[in-house]
Amino acid sequence: MENATPAPSPWWTPHVHADRRPFLLGRNRIQAAFRGFFTDRDFVEVDTATLQISPGNEAHLHAFATEAIGPGGSKTPLYLHTSPEFACKKLLAAGETRISCFAHVYRNRERGPLHHPEFTMLEWYRAGEGYETLMRDCAALLALAAETAGTRTFSYRGRRVDPFQEPERLSVAEAFRRHAGIDLLASIDESGATDRDHLAASLRSAGMRVADDDTWSDLFSRVIVERVEPRLGLGRATILDEYPVAEAALARRSVRDPRVAERFELYACGVELANAFGELTDPDEQRRRFEAEMREKMRVYGESYPVDEDFLAALGHMPEASGIALGFDRLAMLATGASRVDQVIWAPVPETGH
Repeated sequence: MENATPAPSPWWTPHVHADRRPFLLGRNRIQAAFRGFFTDRDFVEVDTATLQISPGNEAHLHAFATEAIGPGGSKTPLYLHTSPEFACKKLLAAGETRISCFAHVYRNRERGPLHHPEFTMLEWYRAGEGYETLMRDCAALLALAAETAGTRTFSYRGRRVDPFQEPERLSVAEAFRRHAGIDLLASIDESGATDRDHLAASLRSAGMRVADDDTWSDLFSRVIVERVEPRLGLGRATILDEYPVAEAALARRSVRDPRVAERFELYACGVELANAFGELTDPDEQRRRFEAEMREKMRVYGESYPVDEDFLAALGHMPEASGIALGFDRLAMLATGASRVDQVIWAPVPETGH
């Protein structure tokens, strides 16, 4: 009988901790430098509640659920937030104009080299400023992380990036054309409605798999994951810009093209680091988008999350703004040379069943 493979030593074992400690100290230095970056630009750092009525209303995000028990024994469902976004936007409605937030956030069904059930999200918001300003913030923060970590290069699984180079700005439509030979916008009309069959035919022509029950969104995601993402952030970072409206539930439409929205994602070494919006501030449109997302969630997963009515009420008072969520652990991983995000998390979540 063959011997069983020994279990890896716990993270708190002294020799394991000694290997992890340089990455962890690098993380701390980067976090301190980032706090200084925002302070120098007149941001107020805020701290938001983890427990929320709604964890967010995106179809493919999965939350941890709990309940609040009142003094009289009444029970109210609550969720650990997947992002501090709703609370931050309420603070913008309250009158704050530049805020930043390092938040512990929680996402279920996610664990791997780039995913952890509990991780740190850095979000910041600028009232009265366009989302292009966030692109400049991203470029500055990449350089600051590298400078603080004492490195000239980010690398991950053989892919390398110069964090001091100006990021490439690439529209989603151009990325589909360049990397998959697909005319994405031909499957979207002026209202933002999508044509599943048109996109399916385009994928087949590009030699990609199409299943009978694939939605337009499924097909869009397949192209992103298989053809686009692996080619982003090589040599220099990439800002993938102008997502279709159907893939930007919290972003406002572009004034340049109604088929797309003011949403971008930041990539380095093929790794997604951040997701940014020119924020949607129309509560009626936001409700329609949330309800559509929850219908899709119910169709795919058999469950949905409540809509935060307090958030929709606040949205009607929120100024025009731009906001961004950056996976801080991933950036710390790239900057320190770690190979997994849990190497830059001081006390990882216990392993659970697969």
